[in-house]
Amino acid sequence: MSVKIKICGITNIEDALFAVNCGADALGFIFFRGSPRYIEISSAKKIISHLPPFLTTVGVFVNEEPEEIRKIMQYVGLDVAQLHGDESPETCNTLPKVIKAFRINTFNDLATLSRYKASAYLLDTYSSEQYGGTGKTFDWHIAVEAKKYGPLILSGGLNVGNVEQAIKKVKPY
Repeated sequence: MSVKIKICGITNIEDALFAVNCGADALGFIFFRGSPRYIEISSAKKIISHLPPFLTTVGVFVNEEPEEIRKIMQYVGLDVAQLHGDESPETCNTLPKVIKAFRINTFNDLATLSRYKASAYLLDTYSSEQYGGTGKTFDWHIAVEAKKYGPLILSGGLNVGNVEQAIKKVKPY
Protein backbone atom coordinates (compact mmCIF):
# COMPACT_ATOMS: atom_id res chain seq x y z
CA MET A 1 0.00 0.00 0.00
CA SER A 2 1.31 3.43 -0.90
CA VAL A 3 1.36 6.34 1.50
CA LYS A 4 -1.50 8.81 1.11
CA ILE A 5 -0.77 12.54 1.06
CA LYS A 6 -3.08 15.21 2.51
CA ILE A 7 -2.25 18.88 1.99
CA CYS A 8 -3.99 21.00 4.57
CA GLY A 9 -4.73 24.70 4.77
CA ILE A 10 -5.91 25.22 1.20
CA THR A 11 -7.22 28.77 0.73
CA ASN A 12 -7.27 29.26 -3.05
CA ILE A 13 -7.88 27.34 -6.26
CA GLU A 14 -4.31 27.74 -7.55
CA ASP A 15 -2.82 26.01 -4.50
CA ALA A 16 -5.53 23.34 -4.59
CA LEU A 17 -4.87 22.45 -8.23
CA PHE A 18 -1.11 22.57 -7.72
CA ALA A 19 -1.39 20.12 -4.82
CA VAL A 20 -3.62 17.83 -6.90
CA ASN A 21 -1.21 17.96 -9.85
CA CYS A 22 1.66 17.08 -7.50
CA GLY A 23 -0.22 13.93 -6.44
CA ALA A 24 -2.11 14.88 -3.28
CA ASP A 25 -4.79 12.34 -2.34
CA ALA A 26 -6.68 14.72 -0.06
CA LEU A 27 -7.03 18.44 0.53
CA GLY A 28 -7.85 20.02 3.87
CA PHE A 29 -9.88 23.18 4.41
CA ILE A 30 -9.64 24.84 7.82
CA PHE A 31 -12.90 26.18 9.25
CA PHE A 32 -11.37 27.33 12.55
CA ARG A 33 -11.32 31.12 12.74
CA GLY A 34 -8.25 31.01 15.00
CA SER A 35 -6.09 29.61 12.20
CA PRO A 36 -4.05 31.79 9.84
CA ARG A 37 -5.23 29.38 7.09
CA TYR A 38 -8.94 29.81 7.88
CA ILE A 39 -11.25 29.74 4.85
CA GLU A 40 -14.83 30.96 4.51
CA ILE A 41 -17.27 28.15 3.71
CA SER A 42 -18.38 29.84 0.48
CA SER A 43 -14.76 30.02 -0.74
CA ALA A 44 -14.15 26.37 0.10
CA LYS A 45 -17.33 25.38 -1.75
CA LYS A 46 -16.17 27.25 -4.85
CA ILE A 47 -12.72 25.64 -4.77
CA ILE A 48 -14.14 22.15 -4.25
CA SER A 49 -16.51 22.61 -7.19
CA HIS A 50 -13.44 22.89 -9.47
CA LEU A 51 -11.58 19.82 -8.16
CA PRO A 52 -11.28 16.57 -10.09
CA PRO A 53 -13.07 13.38 -9.00
CA PHE A 54 -11.45 10.76 -6.76
CA LEU A 55 -9.91 13.38 -4.49
CA THR A 56 -10.86 13.37 -0.81
CA THR A 57 -11.87 16.71 0.70
CA VAL A 58 -11.43 17.24 4.44
CA GLY A 59 -12.94 19.92 6.67
CA VAL A 60 -10.83 20.79 9.70
CA PHE A 61 -12.84 21.83 12.75
CA VAL A 62 -11.88 22.82 16.29
CA ASN A 63 -14.44 22.41 19.10
CA GLU A 64 -17.37 22.89 16.72
CA GLU A 65 -20.84 21.51 17.40
CA PRO A 66 -21.55 18.27 15.48
CA GLU A 67 -24.70 19.70 13.86
CA GLU A 68 -22.74 22.68 12.55
CA ILE A 69 -20.03 20.35 11.20
CA ARG A 70 -22.64 18.29 9.34
CA LYS A 71 -24.24 21.45 7.95
CA ILE A 72 -20.91 22.82 6.66
CA MET A 73 -19.86 19.44 5.26
CA GLN A 74 -23.07 19.10 3.29
CA TYR A 75 -23.03 22.67 1.99
CA VAL A 76 -19.37 22.64 0.97
CA GLY A 77 -19.27 19.05 -0.30
CA LEU A 78 -16.73 17.63 2.13
CA ASP A 79 -15.98 13.91 2.42
CA VAL A 80 -14.38 13.78 5.88
CA ALA A 81 -14.39 15.81 9.11
CA GLN A 82 -11.07 16.30 10.88
CA LEU A 83 -11.60 17.18 14.51
CA HIS A 84 -8.58 19.03 15.79
CA GLY A 85 -9.77 20.29 19.18
CA ASP A 86 -10.92 18.90 22.50
CA GLU A 87 -13.87 16.96 21.07
CA SER A 88 -15.27 14.08 23.09
CA PRO A 89 -15.40 10.47 21.92
CA GLU A 90 -19.18 10.89 21.72
CA THR A 91 -18.82 13.80 19.27
CA CYS A 92 -16.62 11.65 17.04
CA ASN A 93 -19.24 8.91 17.08
CA THR A 94 -21.94 11.24 15.72
CA LEU A 95 -20.13 11.85 12.42
CA PRO A 96 -19.77 9.24 9.65
CA LYS A 97 -16.11 9.73 8.62
CA VAL A 98 -13.79 11.32 11.16
CA ILE A 99 -10.10 11.95 11.43
CA LYS A 100 -9.43 12.72 15.08
CA ALA A 101 -6.32 14.80 15.69
CA PHE A 102 -4.22 14.54 18.82
CA ARG A 103 -1.45 16.85 19.97
CA ILE A 104 1.46 14.65 20.99
CA ASN A 105 4.25 15.41 23.42
CA THR A 106 5.09 12.10 25.13
CA PHE A 107 4.15 8.42 24.99
CA ASN A 108 1.64 9.12 27.81
CA ASP A 109 -0.46 11.16 25.35
CA LEU A 110 -1.34 7.97 23.45
CA ALA A 111 -3.61 6.64 26.22
CA THR A 112 -6.33 9.03 25.06
CA LEU A 113 -6.52 7.42 21.59
CA SER A 114 -8.03 4.23 23.02
CA ARG A 115 -11.19 6.15 24.01
CA TYR A 116 -11.93 7.26 20.44
CA LYS A 117 -13.31 5.46 17.41
CA ALA A 118 -12.22 7.24 14.26
CA SER A 119 -11.61 6.46 10.60
CA ALA A 120 -8.02 7.59 11.19
CA TYR A 121 -5.92 9.25 13.88
CA LEU A 122 -3.80 12.30 13.10
CA LEU A 123 -0.83 13.03 15.30
CA ASP A 124 0.55 16.56 15.48
CA THR A 125 3.06 18.26 17.73
CA TYR A 126 1.77 19.42 21.11
CA SER A 127 1.52 23.14 21.71
CA SER A 128 -0.25 24.78 24.63
CA GLU A 129 -0.85 27.85 22.46
CA GLN A 130 -2.44 26.40 19.32
CA TYR A 131 -4.39 23.37 18.15
CA GLY A 132 -2.11 22.44 15.27
CA GLY A 133 0.02 23.66 12.45
CA THR A 134 3.03 24.36 14.65
CA GLY A 135 5.51 23.28 11.98
CA LYS A 136 7.46 21.32 14.60
CA THR A 137 8.17 17.59 14.67
CA PHE A 138 7.71 15.23 17.61
CA ASP A 139 9.29 11.88 18.50
CA TRP A 140 8.24 9.55 15.67
CA HIS A 141 8.73 6.51 17.93
CA ILE A 142 5.48 7.65 19.55
CA ALA A 143 3.76 7.60 16.15
CA VAL A 144 4.93 4.02 15.50
CA GLU A 145 3.33 2.98 18.82
CA ALA A 146 0.11 4.86 17.99
CA LYS A 147 -0.50 2.70 14.90
CA LYS A 148 -1.98 -0.03 17.13
CA TYR A 149 -5.12 2.15 17.48
CA GLY A 150 -5.86 2.33 13.75
CA PRO A 151 -4.84 4.09 10.54
CA LEU A 152 -2.39 6.86 11.33
CA ILE A 153 -1.85 10.22 9.65
CA LEU A 154 1.43 11.85 10.55
CA SER A 155 1.67 15.63 10.78
CA GLY A 156 3.88 18.18 12.44
CA GLY A 157 6.96 19.72 10.88
CA LEU A 158 7.11 17.52 7.80
CA ASN A 159 9.17 19.02 5.01
CA VAL A 160 11.31 18.02 2.01
CA GLY A 161 14.25 17.35 4.33
CA ASN A 162 12.54 14.87 6.64
CA VAL A 163 9.37 13.47 5.04
CA GLU A 164 11.12 10.47 3.45
CA GLN A 165 12.66 9.54 6.82
CA ALA A 166 9.26 9.96 8.53
CA ILE A 167 7.54 7.69 6.00
CA LYS A 168 10.21 5.00 6.32
CA LYS A 169 10.15 5.09 10.11
CA VAL A 170 6.43 5.45 10.81
CA LYS A 171 4.84 3.88 7.70
CA PRO A 172 1.71 6.01 8.13
CA TYR A 173 -1.57 5.57 6.29
